[in-house]
Amino acid sequence: MKNLKIKAARAGLDLSQAELAEKVGVSRQTINAIEKGDYNPTINLCISICKVLNKSLDELFWTEEE
Repeated sequence: MKNLKIKAARAGLDLSQAELAEKVGVSRQTINAIEKGDYNPTINLCISICKVLNKSLDELFWTEEE
């Protein structure tokens, strides 16, 4: 499942995938894969992304089941 929440939060801070990746210590390709839904990040990586984007885990990673 695509994670458009991360993409929107990143864009809101005017960060590129490469800039976010550098701040959390992964490759740009990893951020791209997370946003595309091709990679399920570890909880530690999720927390790092949340800290950089000033969002909570719920805001970025929680999905409502339909």
